[in-house]
Amino acid sequence: MADIAAVQRIAAPEVAEGIAPRGYWRTVAGRVRRDRLTVTAGAILLAIVLLAIFAPWAATHDPLQGDILHRLEPVGTPGHLLGTDETGRDIWSRLVYGGRLSLFCGLSPVLLATIIGGVLGLLAGMGGRLLNSLIMRICDVFYAFPSVLLAIAICGVIGAGIANTILSLTVVFIPPLVRVTESLTRQVRSRDFVEAARASAAPLHAIIRHQILPNVLGGMLVYATSLVGISIILSAGLSFLGLGVTPPAAEWGLMLNALRQAIFVEPTVAALPGVAIVITSLCFNLLSDGLRSAMDVKLPS
Repeated sequence: MADIAAVQRIAAPEVAEGIAPRGYWRTVAGRVRRDRLTVTAGAILLAIVLLAIFAPWAATHDPLQGDILHRLEPVGTPGHLLGTDETGRDIWSRLVYGGRLSLFCGLSPVLLATIIGGVLGLLAGMGGRLLNSLIMRICDVFYAFPSVLLAIAICGVIGAGIANTILSLTVVFIPPLVRVTESLTRQVRSRDFVEAARASAAPLHAIIRHQILPNVLGGMLVYATSLVGISIILSAGLSFLGLGVTPPAAEWGLMLNALRQAIFVEPTVAALPGVAIVITSLCFNLLSDGLRSAMDVKLPS
């Protein structure tokens, strides 16, 4: 998982330091714009997302239609820019369409885990000792298992499929998000503005909504962004093992599994799905690192 301790430093920066929220976010945006690596990663991700969204127009062939007479064509073949796979299907078209499933299986578990883990983390951070111990000890049970093995075990029990892949990865990502949210909440709840809200007899749900949540949301989103790259790799790994997306759908992990036998015949073609996975996950990690640095108020503007 990503570095939780680094994310925990991002807690209520605009309020704790007495800076107007608008000025704080303007500073963050300025730092991001000056970070060429983060801007480049964001631009590459935007291009990948747009290609996935507009796949019917970006693709040159039907991703499911093959031609056995033109199987394993090399990169640069006329009519097949990136070659063909083991059944003669166009690699470029399958990569473009595969981006849809890969991004969906990567983003959906993180989104669901952020919502569920955020709620549980807020409850653990603002609740009493009993509620905190109950939630955090349950999360510790899941921490006892490596994330990869836990995802494989869940999919092995409930079966393959897109929905089961999303469910298994959501379960994997909830405990770290609960821990980050709980830690940030405990830092914010000791601030003077929270104590003032309590002294004014404000209800707990109002304090969480107006004082706590706006000041922990930034740290939660930064950490969630760092999990997207891991989620894409894990979902592709499950598909590679036959526990994720099922054939003949176009998905990067599934393509990697299908092309593994061609590694000695057309290694470039066989490596293309893996290159797509690495580039996408790397860009999400770089984007997360850039956002984390930009939101750290201890760094000079």
